[in-house]
Parts: sequence; structure tokens; C-alpha cells
Amino acid sequence: MSKPVKEIIMRDYRDRLGDIEDVTVITLRGIDANRNNAIRSDLAKKDIHVTVVRNKLFLSAFEGSKLSNLEPVLTGSNAVAYGAESVVEVAREIVALAKQHEEIELKGAVLDGILFEGDAGVKKLADYPTKDEAIAQDVTLILGPGRKLVGAVKGPGGRLAGIIKAIEEKLEKGEAIAKA
Repeated sequence: MSKPVKEIIMRDYRDRLGDIEDVTVITLRGIDANRNNAIRSDLAKKDIHVTVVRNKLFLSAFEGSKLSNLEPVLTGSNAVAYGAESVVEVAREIVALAKQHEEIELKGAVLDGILFEGDAGVKKLADYPTKDEAIAQDVTLILGPGRKLVGAVKGPGGRLAGIIKAIEEKLEKGEAIAKA
């Protein structure tokens, strides 16, 4: 392959991925064209894209970026899956697809420059919370003690308000209030 053709392919990889630095690497070998198209269209509905890559050209295109950490898993026939809100969502979808299509091989993923290698690595990444889920968990942790404090303060105050309300109702009816 000539150098200009290699440059065109590398530029295409950079154009497709843009500033994305988190991807999942899979192998789609053994899947016929019709199922491959069905898989890709299902993923596209979820804003997940799959691009078959030439390993050395892909690494050259993203040399010095976080994607260069994929080098240990880029052997053989590979495709990168990227898109959605985060690579965690991509990993979840790919793991679900791998259960339906045994031919899909989970090779690895990169999240913030950290390599999750092999089938176990991608499944581990799929168990991580997404960014929105992590924010919700943090907010819950932050607000938890405040809620407990409000409950502790509100409890006795509520009981006192109930006693005052009962006394008020008795006085309105003209009943006598017994001394305690």
C-alpha cells in the first residue's frame, strides 16, 4: 500500500473518531453480511458506530493519544465501537450483543487512557456507572447526611406540633385539658 493511501486511511480514522479517546475493540469475524448489517443498524439507533480498522494505521493515526494504549489488543481483525454518551454504554451494548452473537470477540477497551483488556476487561467496564449514574450516586451521597439531619430535627418538631394541634382542638370544643 502506498504512503498516500495510508495517509488517506489515517486521516479517515481521525475524521471518524474526532476527539473521541474512549473506544471498545471487538472482532466481528465469522458473522455473515446480513447479521453484520443488522448489528450495525441496531447499534446506530443507539448512536454507536463500528469501524473496521487496520491495526498499524490506526495506532499511527492516534499515536500519542489515549487510544495508543490499545496496542496490546490490536492483533488480528479488529473493529472499534464508539459513540453514545460514554464508552461504558458502548461496552454494555457490545456485551449484550456478544451474548446473542457468540462470534463477537471482546478484545478490550480504553476509558480515560486505562486499558481494559480482553473479554473480562470489557465486561468489567460494562459494570461501571455511566457519567450520569456516577453524578447521581455522588449527589445521593452528599445529600444523605443532610436528609438525616432534617429528619432528626423535623421528628420531634412534628410530634410537638401534633400535641399543640390536639390541645387546640380540645379547647375549641370546650373540653377541659388535664394537667400532666
